[in-house]
Amino acid sequence: MDVQRSNLKDLVAKNVTSFYIPPYQRAYAWKKAEITRFFRDLCRIIESELDKECRDKLEHFFGTLVVKNEPVGIAGTRTIIIDGQQRVTTGLILLMAVRDLITDPKSQKLITDTYLVNPSSTFEDKIKLKQVTKDWDAYRALVLGHPMIPGAVTEAYKTFRRLLSDYCAEDERVSLKHFILALGRVNVAVIILDERAYKGEDPQIIFETLNSLGRPLTFSDLIRNFILLNMSSQKQTEAYEKVWYPKIEEPLGESTSSFLRDYLQLKLATSLKSISDSNTKELYQQFKDYATDNWESRDELMTDIVDYIDCYRFIIDPDFTGSVSTDPRVKELTRNIFQDIGTEAFKPLVLGLLHHHCHSGHNEAQLISLLTTIRTYLIRRRVLKLTKAENKAIPRLCKRIEEIYSGNISLIDLLSSQMYQLRMPNDIEIRSMLESLNFYKELTRYAKLILGKIEEHRAKVAVDFRDPKITIEHIMPQTITTAWRDELGEEADEIHARYLHNIGNLILTEFNVEMSNTSFENKKNRLATSSLAYRLDIMDKERWSLESILSHQKVMINAFIDTFSLPDEYQRAENWKQRVTEGYTDFSPLDDGIHRLLAGEKPVSIRLDDVTAPVHSWQEVFLNFIKLVTQKRTTLQYLKGNQKPLFNKDNALLTWRELQQDPGLVQKRYYKNLAGEFPFQAVEPSDDDEFVHIDISSSTCICRIAKTMADLGMSKDCVSIAIQKKQSSESETPTPSLPLLPNS
Repeated sequence: MDVQRSNLKDLVAKNVTSFYIPPYQRAYAWKKAEITRFFRDLCRIIESELDKECRDKLEHFFGTLVVKNEPVGIAGTRTIIIDGQQRVTTGLILLMAVRDLITDPKSQKLITDTYLVNPSSTFEDKIKLKQVTKDWDAYRALVLGHPMIPGAVTEAYKTFRRLLSDYCAEDERVSLKHFILALGRVNVAVIILDERAYKGEDPQIIFETLNSLGRPLTFSDLIRNFILLNMSSQKQTEAYEKVWYPKIEEPLGESTSSFLRDYLQLKLATSLKSISDSNTKELYQQFKDYATDNWESRDELMTDIVDYIDCYRFIIDPDFTGSVSTDPRVKELTRNIFQDIGTEAFKPLVLGLLHHHCHSGHNEAQLISLLTTIRTYLIRRRVLKLTKAENKAIPRLCKRIEEIYSGNISLIDLLSSQMYQLRMPNDIEIRSMLESLNFYKELTRYAKLILGKIEEHRAKVAVDFRDPKITIEHIMPQTITTAWRDELGEEADEIHARYLHNIGNLILTEFNVEMSNTSFENKKNRLATSSLAYRLDIMDKERWSLESILSHQKVMINAFIDTFSLPDEYQRAENWKQRVTEGYTDFSPLDDGIHRLLAGEKPVSIRLDDVTAPVHSWQEVFLNFIKLVTQKRTTLQYLKGNQKPLFNKDNALLTWRELQQDPGLVQKRYYKNLAGEFPFQAVEPSDDDEFVHIDISSSTCICRIAKTMADLGMSKDCVSIAIQKKQSSESETPTPSLPLLPNS
């Protein structure tokens, strides 16, 4: 590494040197604020020069320039700018503005020949500085005096012209040539990297180090640089202009970074963090490790990346089809999954499925079946308001893509074999939830998709549910009128409050605004002209009563289950993986929804870290948890001081002294000591003996433990509760208790 002092004027005046900005560098980005600040620095240099009393003329340090030299021809040099391209470009734009404001043709030619072009340049029109692709046409037009092309370079040029004109007009002592003199006092530290490999001055490492401060590079910036940086300048240009930009960055635009993360998740079959400024470097290191371990050639890696672009565009762009599939059902399913439902978790898996599909003979029926399974999984989970853990777990399924396509395992079996919080909801759960759910309010994002697909399934005709003219109609209107109270009967207000937004009171229609609060008879007459099959179920009713709503509810729930159907063996099954140990099934209190699932089950033990205690009831589960956690993780006093937020009770933990202040609590046997004894069983309790409230249900027990674990930062694996494994028949499948619809 060689560090040299230079100034901007001398640096760009070398006639045997051409400057090359690699295509991986950012396009020109200086705005009016940065340009104005630089211009003022030049003005201060000029004012110092014109001040006869100033002996030490002012100079300005413009920063560091990192370059690597390549020989060109017999005596020429190509200087590759690793860092500092914005500053060099800005100086040359200023020189072009000075040249074009000077009226003397000889001076204009001198500036062009000295600073802007040189005879040894291998670039088009002998231009001295080769800009990045995005800026090249605009920069070249300015050098050659051609009509200006819009862009950041041109805007900078216009800004300099205005500033130069205004400043020279204000002070008659100043000429345009003073600014060329000022550039001679704008100093730069030029770091020239050694080309010898053993010196350890890898341009890639230098680039990463230089960009560790300031505005961070995007994930795609870093990967592009990693792939292109060690190529020769000519090969960089070819790779960027013929492959990377037109085949990756241009078609994907701002989605390039997201694509590269999903590509990496697919290749590693693991979940990666979402991209942010704080973790971009971590993701980049993971990409570098993957590339180094799996690809001998970066050209081959780039080719593989390109091979996934159309598949990813098929996922993210509702209007793009490319060569992925000609079957409109495939595109519609993909839109349902990624635009209508809006999942991110499935992007790597579907990317892999589409890519495999494109390279395996285009079996459209198999692809349609796979995408239908994913849509069913997501819609059923959204009805139950389940989203947790998908982003972490689903990318792991990417390693099973070959098995899925070969028929060794089915996708529905994989999705139904996840942990409880990732389960595939069965028909029992779906039916129970839809009977009580505020469908219109609580599923706002998915309601039209669901109703549209139900209509399509029943009528065998596609429904454009995305059309704003197609809306959801409440048969019983949102604002109840006197006529509707008569229609609904004596319990009109209660029925309206409970079932207004229920699926039993909803249909799709083309006439929502027109129908509004009109009577049921008028709605039926209007629905007679509708093209949607929903109308038939409504028009059969003589009046719209609670009985009618419940009848329509049943029809709609059955239609949902038929539309988003499961194979017979999954319809009533527990579609999730249970952890089985020695005849027992164990759970973590932090498993999503586990407090509902375990209602009525019999616990047999609780484990904290490496200690397991046998239990016979949920009261004993909580008592032993308190005993174990205070021995291993925290003090009893901490829990006592925080028992209201942890246990939703101020007196869950009491000393014998405190407990005696309310004799009724002692008599009702609500408390036991840490030995599991009621007060009357204990041998002369002392005042400071601790007693634990144990008159609790399984749900309360698990919720208390879960809150304590979360408060103490304990992972799911720290605590497990085992229940006796039941051998149940299909008809005995337990149904989780679900919340009832509130009367509001």
